[in-house]
Amino acid sequence: MGKDKLQPLRSKWYKTKMLLDNSSITTFIPDTQKFNKENLRSMISGYRMVYIKPERGTYGMGVIRAELEQQKYAYQMNEKRVTFSSFEAFYTALARLVGKRSYLIQKGIHLLKHNNRRFDIRVMVQLSPSQTWEATGVIGRLGHPKRIVTNYHNGGKPMDVHKLLESHASASRRDELIREMNELGLRIARHMKKKAPYLKQIGVDVGLDRSLKPWIIEVNVKPDPYIFNQLKDKTMYRKVIRYYRHAVKKAQ
Repeated sequence: MGKDKLQPLRSKWYKTKMLLDNSSITTFIPDTQKFNKENLRSMISGYRMVYIKPERGTYGMGVIRAELEQQKYAYQMNEKRVTFSSFEAFYTALARLVGKRSYLIQKGIHLLKHNNRRFDIRVMVQLSPSQTWEATGVIGRLGHPKRIVTNYHNGGKPMDVHKLLESHASASRRDELIREMNELGLRIARHMKKKAPYLKQIGVDVGLDRSLKPWIIEVNVKPDPYIFNQLKDKTMYRKVIRYYRHAVKKAQ
């Protein structure tokens, strides 16, 4: 799995357009546009909350959450929140932050919370040694209380999904949600494999909104398998790492 082959898949814009080709996936994709003044104006007015993220980037670095509340504009990056009374000042500050880099604007999903901290879910989908796609692991990522992203490298805490969903859904509904997210992950992997035949694994970051609808926040083509080692029960980790090592070995 050569680095150059994966290069196009490093672009969130490229992956979004790729997934929009599949009508069974589109309903789970939040509206995503290129960052510019017009798109920012229409999206912040329409959705009141958006995420502005680098087209290429990992670990949630450079992600900005922007909101419009009672005619006040605000953005937060890391732990710093800044408020503006006009759209012009708001846009100017964001444009300065973004600079010449390519950024995207994504409709904001109001994620479920656990102990007042936002969380999302990572679904691991891997090619098995017998070359069939399998959903091998699902893990929750509880965001740092003062940060806007849930990534482990950004202060997030990997957790058991059932624990995070406990106060939001019954045991049977939780099982159903996990099945649904696994199925979505498999659908994404099979679709992407058609365009990227060298793909061996993906990590799908899924956000659940208040009505428990899953949304695709991002698809990672080089997901970290070691996050699963953070769970007490090592069953998932053992399978994920076995498939991961098999893929690495085959690529050598």
